[in-house]
Amino acid sequence: MKAEDATHGKAKLSWRTSSYSTGSGGECVEVALTAVGAQVRDSKCVTQGGPVLKVDSTAWAALLAAV
Repeated sequence: MKAEDATHGKAKLSWRTSSYSTGSGGECVEVALTAVGAQVRDSKCVTQGGPVLKVDSTAWAALLAAV
């Protein structure tokens, strides 16, 4: 994974993109871990300020366990 610092709202987040991402606009998501869980966004929508999915730590742990 590679990290990209980005500011979203008031907190500075360290976004991580999958090492499988080609960087040429392929389908990929980015994840930023927070003190209370994780935030997930579509890497193609970053420049347009697209939506961010916020999940708490319990939901994030359940997702990781499922995959």
